[in-house]
Amino acid sequence: MGSPKASVATLPLILDVEDFKGDFSFDALFGGLVNELLPSFQEDDVDAADGAGGQDMFPNGTLRGPQGAATPMFPAVEELLALFKDSCKELVDLREQIDGRLQNLKKDVEIQDSKHRKTLAELEKGVDGLHHSFQRLDTRISSVGQTAAKIGDHLQNADSQRKTASQTIELIKYLMEFNSSPGDLMELSSLFSDDSCVAEAASIAQKLRSFAEEDVGTHGINMPSPMGAANASRGLEVAVANLRDYCNELENRLLSRFDAASQRRELSTMAECAKILSQFNRGTSAMQRYVALRPMFIDVEVMNTDINLVLGDQGLQAGANNIARGLSTLYKEITETVRKEAATIMAVFPSPNDVMSILVQRVLEQRVSAILDRLLEKPSLVNLPPVNQGGLLLYLRIFALAYEKTEDLARELQSVGCGDLDAEGLTESQFLSHKDKYPEYEQASLNQLYQSKLEELRAEAQQQSESMGTISRSKASISPSASQQISVTIVTEFVRWNEEAISRCTLFSSQPATLASNVRSMFACLLEQVSQYLTGGLERARESLNEAAALRDRFVIGASVSRRVAAAAASAAEAAAAAGESSFRSFMVAVQRCGSSVAILQQYFSKVISRLLPPDAHAASLEEMGTAVSNVEGAAQKGLQQCIDTVMAEVERLLSSEQKTTDYRSPDDGNAPDHRPTNACMRVVAYLSRVLESAFSALEGLNKQSFLTDLGNRLHKGLLSHWQKFTFSPSGGLRLKRDITEYGEFVRSFNAPSIDETFELLGIMANVFIVAPESLASLFEGTPSIRKDASRFIQLRDDFKTAKLTAMLNSFMSDS
Repeated sequence: MGSPKASVATLPLILDVEDFKGDFSFDALFGGLVNELLPSFQEDDVDAADGAGGQDMFPNGTLRGPQGAATPMFPAVEELLALFKDSCKELVDLREQIDGRLQNLKKDVEIQDSKHRKTLAELEKGVDGLHHSFQRLDTRISSVGQTAAKIGDHLQNADSQRKTASQTIELIKYLMEFNSSPGDLMELSSLFSDDSCVAEAASIAQKLRSFAEEDVGTHGINMPSPMGAANASRGLEVAVANLRDYCNELENRLLSRFDAASQRRELSTMAECAKILSQFNRGTSAMQRYVALRPMFIDVEVMNTDINLVLGDQGLQAGANNIARGLSTLYKEITETVRKEAATIMAVFPSPNDVMSILVQRVLEQRVSAILDRLLEKPSLVNLPPVNQGGLLLYLRIFALAYEKTEDLARELQSVGCGDLDAEGLTESQFLSHKDKYPEYEQASLNQLYQSKLEELRAEAQQQSESMGTISRSKASISPSASQQISVTIVTEFVRWNEEAISRCTLFSSQPATLASNVRSMFACLLEQVSQYLTGGLERARESLNEAAALRDRFVIGASVSRRVAAAAASAAEAAAAAGESSFRSFMVAVQRCGSSVAILQQYFSKVISRLLPPDAHAASLEEMGTAVSNVEGAAQKGLQQCIDTVMAEVERLLSSEQKTTDYRSPDDGNAPDHRPTNACMRVVAYLSRVLESAFSALEGLNKQSFLTDLGNRLHKGLLSHWQKFTFSPSGGLRLKRDITEYGEFVRSFNAPSIDETFELLGIMANVFIVAPESLASLFEGTPSIRKDASRFIQLRDDFKTAKLTAMLNSFMSDS
């Protein structure tokens, strides 16, 4: 094998500039250089590895054999180094070659760039010149175009003038024909007699007529003398007369043809005639003729059918609901008829909106107005219609439903189409005469309903009275009958009437100020009705209390009467007491129903009235309601005072009849004193518990508190007055204290602290009968306010005279 240098010198170098172009890869370049050397080395390396066996390998890659000889790991290292050095030299040469080429290319680029700049400068000069040329050309083209446009305008004007002159010549020729002789239309051109040229003839005749009438009017105004005017316009006046006659004859002929086609439903012929007739007063005659000949306007049976559909055989007595159904059916039929007519009108007339305006106006003013006249027969406010025939309420209900249904019809017709016609405004005008005095009718209706209800209640009461016998009537007269008692149902009925009236006010009052005024008037009417009804009911209940009081007074007897008379009087007094208790309960029921009725009234104001009123009217109505409620409360307070009188009269009767003189004395038989409440006390408490049960359920709030406080004070005063009639022993004082405790337990249910305190002081005062005389002075040291009453109690001690308490009492009073 040769030396490494000799072997390296034999390796060719294949580096070329082309190797570095495109997608250059160093790995590929390196592989191409060393692949010729590495394969042989790799084979030798593999063989050496196989034969090495147990030889060791040094870390630097040199193998150590058994004899210790070292063999190189890469025997081709020298060749590779030589190859790499030659490659570097060749790469340097290639770089120098490339640098030279780049310098040459740079010089070439600079030369070409200079030439390009020069060419661009020359091109810019050429483009500027071309731009100026184009501007001159554009200016020239614009000038030529304007000239051509002027020529075109002149030609168009000339052509228009030629056509106008030609038409004028034709019109003058036709005008001369109409100017031939007065009333002679036989010598006219065939154009004016040929049915196939009717449209053209109508157009020419209208133009000639317009021109002739204008000319006659102009000369008639400007000529200085009548003779000159006659000479100037005599021929045209003949033409005007002939043209007027011809146009009238032609219009009538077209209308006849239009009517015939309408009967045959030939829409094309109708449309042709309508189009030609539109030149005569814009076709108004054809439009009006078409609308006037509709069956619903000329057939009497249609009107009779409408009235029968809405009113039936009973007329207005058919009732509002039946009339509403009939009116809905009729208006639905009218809408469908107008909708069908609209389809025909759209297909026939060149101005369908104008025809629809005439049609809808005729429908509202003739067909609808006819049925409204039958429905809305305004009643007299002097002689009101009877309630059993519906009264004013029937008129108002029919008025409201007719107004609402007709407004709905107007909106439907407006949606179908009615041109410029304001269908809703026209409908509104048909109700103006009824809306003018509407509030007066509404108030009169409410008053009529109220009076009718009162008459009905009086009739029921009279019938009940007549159905009873004399004895039964005398017993029943103490308490009012059911028809005379206050009924929440009747007050609810008043409110329902008023709410219905308010709904009509809302319907008829389009302006907020008008609505507020009407609503306030209707509510004031309700306040008056409720106030009168409730105060009247309370007055009737008070009458029963008065009758019971008169019955009690009738059976008051003196002391010196026989036992038989006394027994009869006692029996009568028991009957009078029962009557008083019954009247008390009746009045409490009346008060309770008044409270419920006022609550209904206030709730109605809050939910319905208040939202319809502005702040000032709201405050005024609220004040009026407060006044009405105060009137009712005033009547109730008077009756409640009479109730207290009734209760106290019975309490006094029971105390007088049941309280024995021995109740507060020591027993004479030596038996132990009775510590139970006296019979009179038990009877009074039982009576109060029974009779006040209705008061507890009927009264509430301040009314209840005021009533029970007044009753408690009256009871306290009555008991003090009653006990002044007796003398008390110590054991009797204990029993009195037991009575006072019983009364105190009962009045505690009043929930009135002042009354509780009053009866507690009574219990303290009762101690004057129990303590020893020497302890009386110290008994009231903590309660000086009751010394005056206590002094009277001290005088009722059975030992007052024997114990010589007079001096002590005088000293006691002087200290107070």
